[in-house]
Amino acid sequence: MHHPIRAVSALAIVGALTLTLTGCGAGLSADQSNDGAAGGEETMINIVKLSGGDWFNRMNVGNQEWAQANDVTVVQTAGEDASPERQIQIISDTIPQQPAAITVVPNAPESVEAVLKRAQDAGIVVVTHEAAGITNADADIEAFNDLDYGAHQMDLLAECMGDDGGTYAHFVGGLTVTSHNNWVEGAADRAADEYPSVTSIGDPISSDESADTAYQRTRELIATYPDLAGIIGAASTDVVGAGRAISEAGLEDQVCVVGTSLPSMTSDLLESGAIDVITFWDPALAGQAMLTIASMLIAGESIEEGSDLGVTGYDSLSVDLESPNTFYGTAWIDVTADNAADYAF
Repeated sequence: MHHPIRAVSALAIVGALTLTLTGCGAGLSADQSNDGAAGGEETMINIVKLSGGDWFNRMNVGNQEWAQANDVTVVQTAGEDASPERQIQIISDTIPQQPAAITVVPNAPESVEAVLKRAQDAGIVVVTHEAAGITNADADIEAFNDLDYGAHQMDLLAECMGDDGGTYAHFVGGLTVTSHNNWVEGAADRAADEYPSVTSIGDPISSDESADTAYQRTRELIATYPDLAGIIGAASTDVVGAGRAISEAGLEDQVCVVGTSLPSMTSDLLESGAIDVITFWDPALAGQAMLTIASMLIAGESIEEGSDLGVTGYDSLSVDLESPNTFYGTAWIDVTADNAADYAF
């Protein structure tokens, strides 16, 4: 039942980017401007879900490359836990600093609406990521359409499971993480439409963004569902914990593991077959896309259908038909044991 996944050609990962901003005509724009730090240098603050960890450390690499190329100060900050309450407090504490812009990766988008409105009212440009449909942001930039991404992960899982299909479990970092739950929906819809032999065990399982929690809950799944054939992970740590449990149980050939993560976190488990394929978007490029949009909006330029940010995967944006401040790139990457060495992060 356990079929090898074909490696998919990945987008090139770029180094330091020199971004040339050009006007895009009529579209989304902002007239806020802020000189930022003392001495006139603009300051932007990137507020992410959780401090530390490979994912957001990689985002900060992109931030600093962009900052150097564009002569802007970029500071990344986050709480020591992934609670919405902590993130709200950090955003609130940032507003009096009057940065030119804040870029935010919300833990729970609906929870930050009010504090982001306060930031906008204070003249700060607000750009978000992983928050499609958010109201109180000048723009939200997504690496891709969430439902399409979830469907893509289901395609990979179904290919791995083969014609026999089977039952699968879907982990999310938290039950309030909108993007993760959208991926769950996209995967379930694709299974219903295309893969009748693939069935979910039920509601998504929260890992609390912890590999140890994903490990423990995968062990429980193995004990509860002896016919378990697949796991999809949404948080970058989910497949790490799940793969460890699968490896310990010797189920590499019985349970397919697919999910969002990074090569640096999964290379050994990909090599052993405990994880079959990871999908991701480069958080460094996502950070640069947010900062580019913020810079364009500060300059009074517009973002619209087809806009090119000069960032790989974000060179022809599409607009959400129901949320005109939400934009999508086409920036997902698939990695297996065969091409993991191509990505040094």
